[in-house]
Amino acid sequence: MTDPALIWSYLTREPLLWLTATLIAYWLGASFFQRMGRQSWANPVLVAVIILAVLLWITGTSYQTYFEGAKFVHFMLGPATVALGMPLYDNLRRVRQAALPLIAALLAGSVTAVVSVLLIARAFGLPQVMMASMAPKSTTAPVAIGIAERLGGEPTIAAVLVLLTGVFGAIIATPLLNALGIRDWRARGFSLGVAAHGIGTARAFQVNETAGAFAGIGMGLNAVLTAIIAPLILHLFG
Repeated sequence: MTDPALIWSYLTREPLLWLTATLIAYWLGASFFQRMGRQSWANPVLVAVIILAVLLWITGTSYQTYFEGAKFVHFMLGPATVALGMPLYDNLRRVRQAALPLIAALLAGSVTAVVSVLLIARAFGLPQVMMASMAPKSTTAPVAIGIAERLGGEPTIAAVLVLLTGVFGAIIATPLLNALGIRDWRARGFSLGVAAHGIGTARAFQVNETAGAFAGIGMGLNAVLTAIIAPLILHLFG
């Protein structure tokens, strides 16, 4: 086949194409992040998403076709999320010492994340299916998709909102926490994990190891708590 259109048509049927494209896009995003001095606004996930979105738009490829090829990355989100339980085990003594502040922060963060987005959704008159999709936006993708499905929402919308929440949180976290004068790496990391799940946790690890460990703890605990409170709070808005 010498016709580029035919070659591309053949390649798009190969699942490894989009997995390879995803990995290359993230590598480019990570390289750009390093070149920009690891600035929060140069988030590698955000850069990778932009690259892939442009590629899909130029080639006229549907999201369903892309996902069929890149679903292995989605599958690995589950084991990666479970693996983040290791920071909880490694820092169990420190967690016990700060148990009450962590519980208070977790409750405040989880409830605020769910209630605030539902209030915004109601203010704009969004339907119940959208509210169900938005409620778990601050949890990691596999958990958010599961919660959204159980609540009658759209998993795809939930996944997009999770991505936007994580990227936005990772970008604004450092300047916002600096402006608020929060210097404790435990508090910085935990708040980022609760608010911005895996992407925020990755950002916390880039800044400080202790912050990353507590971000992982916050992300894991928030996923469990959100799965419990999201249906209850959504019922109140029903």
